Amino acid sequence: MESSTRILIVGMDSSGKILQFDRNAAALLGVNPDDLCGASFGDVIVGGREGELERLLAAIGNGRETSAMLAIEVADGRIFDAVVTVHPMSGGDPDLAALAVIRVPVPLADRFLDPAVTRRALLDDSLPRVGASLDLDQLARGLMDIVVPHFANSGALALLESLVDADERFARGPQPMRRMATAFDSAEHPWDAAFPPEEVLVYPEGTPYAQCLETGEAVLVQVDAERAEALAAVWHRPVISEMLTGASMLLLPIVVDGVPVGFFICTRNVGHRPFDRYDIEIGMEFASRAAIFIDSARRYGRERATALTLQRSLLPTGLSAPPTVEVHHRYLPGSRLIEVGGDWYEAIALPGARVALVVGDVAGHGVRAAVTMGRLRTAIHTLAGLDLPPAEALERLDLLMGSLGEREPHFATCAYVVYDAVSGRCEAASAGHLPPLIAPPGAEASFLDVPPAPPLGVGQGPIVSREITIEDGTLLFLYTDGLVENRTRHIDDGLTRLRDTFGHDAPERQLEELCQEALDGVFDDQHRDDIAMLVARLRRIPADDHVTWELPHSHAAVRRARGLVRHRLQEWKLEELSDSAELLVSELVTNAIQHAGGRVTLRLIRDDHLVCEVFDGSDGRPRIRRAEGGVDDFAEAGRGLHVVGRLSRRWGVRRTPTGKAVWCELARP
Repeated sequence: MESSTRILIVGMDSSGKILQFDRNAAALLGVNPDDLCGASFGDVIVGGREGELERLLAAIGNGRETSAMLAIEVADGRIFDAVVTVHPMSGGDPDLAALAVIRVPVPLADRFLDPAVTRRALLDDSLPRVGASLDLDQLARGLMDIVVPHFANSGALALLESLVDADERFARGPQPMRRMATAFDSAEHPWDAAFPPEEVLVYPEGTPYAQCLETGEAVLVQVDAERAEALAAVWHRPVISEMLTGASMLLLPIVVDGVPVGFFICTRNVGHRPFDRYDIEIGMEFASRAAIFIDSARRYGRERATALTLQRSLLPTGLSAPPTVEVHHRYLPGSRLIEVGGDWYEAIALPGARVALVVGDVAGHGVRAAVTMGRLRTAIHTLAGLDLPPAEALERLDLLMGSLGEREPHFATCAYVVYDAVSGRCEAASAGHLPPLIAPPGAEASFLDVPPAPPLGVGQGPIVSREITIEDGTLLFLYTDGLVENRTRHIDDGLTRLRDTFGHDAPERQLEELCQEALDGVFDDQHRDDIAMLVARLRRIPADDHVTWELPHSHAAVRRARGLVRHRLQEWKLEELSDSAELLVSELVTNAIQHAGGRVTLRLIRDDHLVCEVFDGSDGRPRIRRAEGGVDDFAEAGRGLHVVGRLSRRWGVRRTPTGKAVWCELARP
């Protein structure tokens, strides 16, 4: 194994006679300097492929630079294959025709003898390339690959655990450290078993390791048998005694902002030159440069982890929908360095077997767009919980974007669709967004003609929704512009391709398969925008799972409502819920008769839960009131709603085109 090279420089004339040479040449080749000057370059060469030397000398006469592999004999008689490169010279000495640069490999046993070679190998050859890495683990391994074999026979890099793990807190006393990487040039001893990488440990006080970390200075130790046995006893690993006996060990501190945060452990085995003051100087310079790289990688890793945690927290963690609605999504960030941008998607289950399907796109990229996206997602959830119609919900989002734009200009597009799985009605609104795609069973896919409106944050026009009845089994596809538009493709071509993807057989295909086909060819686009997709297979709740009754505006309707509910629950084999459901319906119908005019509508829905809804013509929201006498003394007017809140899984109020609906849910057994 060869770890570095010694470079000799020889000046020759056009015939190959040596005219000059550097000070190391004679000593390395084992000849008298007076004999070397004037000798033929061929006398230095002891072998090589036939014709190589002649080709090299011919290149000198032709003024061409060329290289060849030739055999060189060194002072102790060993022969090495050396790379010889001839560089033509012009000007200066008229007799000097070329310089021959001879690179002679240095064997392992001799590689620490020349400090200049060690310095170049440690600081110049590989360190800039390794230091370009911003991955701390990869950087640690790269640094140890430089230390071994160029500076030591074996070694390790240890860093404070609090530096590596952002969640680790500083503790009093000795600090836990992590052995980031190890390296060794011999398999004679089980180095990996004795010093495993990624081990977290505490170096005991009084050891050279603790001394280096406390003082921030290099520590040089000649490990005799007694010290080796002491270190083995500290680690409870007897094999260490044999491995370190007679070794020269040098600890090089890694100092960041004046604080020691780790160290390099470097050892040279018996038979190699021990570390000396010159090695300490070289090693400290290497450690100081490495500290800069380690700090940069640590900062980058911590900032990246923070950014990714933020970004991932902004993405939806789960989509909800009625049991008859199948939803699938795909998200593809526009950059490999950022996991989320300004695009988002949502599927929010609403009361009454309805679902809100949303896709939006904040202008811009990166974390800034992701933060704005997170605010809009939070607002969408709030507005969906208030059961606002899609157009009104987008108008509220437009106001929010306007307030955000006062501090930093922003705008976004959004498509908002609400599907009712009981009636099959679909209400859609869009603010500057691309139209939803509708794919009915057995028919051509088409884009839903939603009334156009300006993007959110622009605020220069009304937002109007459109209602249509959806055929059972229809696919609804929402997407962002990154799917259909890029620098090389017009948006019209992308929309045509998307429509062709959802052909006649699309409603029978798997949603994941459709999403994957829609993304074909997008992964290879290095300049793509973020992509968010949401596809839903819309099916109505079976007619046997919901029922609606019209009730007269009279107190007799309460008794009739209880009887209707009791009979229906018996048919559905949900008798266990009968008592609670009858009481809830009684309270809701009574409240509608007392506070609203006109007829009352009662609806029961059986899906994952039992849903009771009472519709009336008043838009006033019922509220639980408390009497002034005390916190537990409920007013007569609000006592019924208190009962509803206690008995039901959840309850609420939503607006309808003709008034409101008060609803509650019961968990099914």
